[in-house]
Amino acid sequence: MTTSEGPDPTATPRTRAKARHIIDHYYIGPSRNDDVLEIWGYTPRMTYVPGDTVTLHVSTTAASWDLEIGRDGVTYEPVLRETGLVGTHQATPADCSVQGCSWEVSHRFTIPSSWRPGGYLITFSAERDGDRVEEHHLILVRRSTNVPPPPFVLVCATGTWLAYNCWGGSNHYEGITGPDGNAFSPVVSTQRPWSRGFCKLPAGAPRAVPDVPHSPGKMVRYPYMEWAYAYGYSKKYASAGWASYERHFTRWAEAEGFDLDIVTQHDLEADPDVLERYKCAIFVGHDEYWTANMRHSVDRFTTNGGKVARFAGNFLWQTRIENEGRTQVCYKYTAEQDPLSGSDKDHLVTAAWEVAPVNWPGAATFGANGLKGIYAGLGRCAGQASGGYTVYRPDHWSLEGTELGYGDQLGARARIFGYEVDGVDYQMEDGLPFATGADGADPAIEIVAMGLATNTEPETGIWGETAYIGDGDARFKAQAMFGSVNDDTLDRSSRGNGVVLFWQRGKGAVFNAATCEWVMGLIRKDPQVERITRNVLSEFGGSN
Repeated sequence: MTTSEGPDPTATPRTRAKARHIIDHYYIGPSRNDDVLEIWGYTPRMTYVPGDTVTLHVSTTAASWDLEIGRDGVTYEPVLRETGLVGTHQATPADCSVQGCSWEVSHRFTIPSSWRPGGYLITFSAERDGDRVEEHHLILVRRSTNVPPPPFVLVCATGTWLAYNCWGGSNHYEGITGPDGNAFSPVVSTQRPWSRGFCKLPAGAPRAVPDVPHSPGKMVRYPYMEWAYAYGYSKKYASAGWASYERHFTRWAEAEGFDLDIVTQHDLEADPDVLERYKCAIFVGHDEYWTANMRHSVDRFTTNGGKVARFAGNFLWQTRIENEGRTQVCYKYTAEQDPLSGSDKDHLVTAAWEVAPVNWPGAATFGANGLKGIYAGLGRCAGQASGGYTVYRPDHWSLEGTELGYGDQLGARARIFGYEVDGVDYQMEDGLPFATGADGADPAIEIVAMGLATNTEPETGIWGETAYIGDGDARFKAQAMFGSVNDDTLDRSSRGNGVVLFWQRGKGAVFNAATCEWVMGLIRKDPQVERITRNVLSEFGGSN
């Protein structure tokens, strides 16, 4: 099956077709052609514990294939190798991204007790006629419940991973569904491979926020999409996935001596009390998509005394997990088409949290929300800004030892502010920002630092330039929040902010550095970003 525009779904690092533009839809997927050497695989679950049996569902056009599994920590540690496994080219449904692949089991293994918590990279490889191909999958291994827990648990943003996964054709952004075969899908399956770049990336793969600010007078660039297109990776790799976000945090934390367990958002859905074993729950990167049950789990944990350390951004959409965890639902901009719309369960309609009929402000969980924030450093969206936060409360305990003062920039050298951020409704008094509470945030939160964001990518009239973001998000916000789209509501919807905040919530507490790119401060060893991260983890879970 081919897309209505963009490269053939068989795009690989070796073979690509041409798209009209890098922002056009293209996707990674099966060739459905025995003559094309390929291998893909998935597991039915994301999380396992020692003693569990893992089934691998693999399709390859090669006669045999090899398997390697390694723990993806500070150092890569191979833990299992198998060679000469019998290959089968399995039929893949045209709607596999929606309904799943339904491949037969190809191989099984049992996780031994020696496997430590973490992300385990699965490498599938095959050879034929002197050519070789490899693809990757990931499973997460957590501690058994009969083993004493560490202080910290990292909750991987698997709702967002699914929303951006384009393998097979469709995700929650673009797709091959609908009458014309070019619509996004409100339903996506967990039973398919991850798209290329979600589990493993080469060193130096560009981030969504460029290394330097945009230069006036030059055509806008999107380096990560250009790189993905050139090398046959999903253009969504920089928006979601283990390789871009959680991997970097776990490697840093492990090197620092912080003892982490690891779960997924889907574990919060399946076991609402999973967080209760830990002192501190950590969220990293891009956690845009959540179910109501996931939020309830975090709310209950915090209210009962748990601590939340969030180094993530873009808390925006309600989803539903259906079909015993095999599908994720999010109608987003077409929420009126959600089957629950108009029913007695319309509070579960998959729309933005602040929008009717959901009406559950995101700020009620993390103190900030996506509709008050959004883009920074992406294209022309605040593209000439510093890339960091402006510090307003330098005496806050989280900044101890950073030598930051009022008005200083936090994280600008590492470009941590973006590509999507969460903000609050605020007012300035004597040079300090205070939450108004108008957006559902607790007015008692402390805004430690802040930067500016936007929902609109300005058009400059430079010949040949195509803006990626445009004003689509501002138009959605104007309609959703103000009931109409006009010059006034578009103007009011175009501005946003991103915050670092602290919130003493019930018996617990929330520290929210509400940006996707906080991990860049850890990757690039920004001493102030590292110090704040240490301060928060030490305060919330104990010293490393």
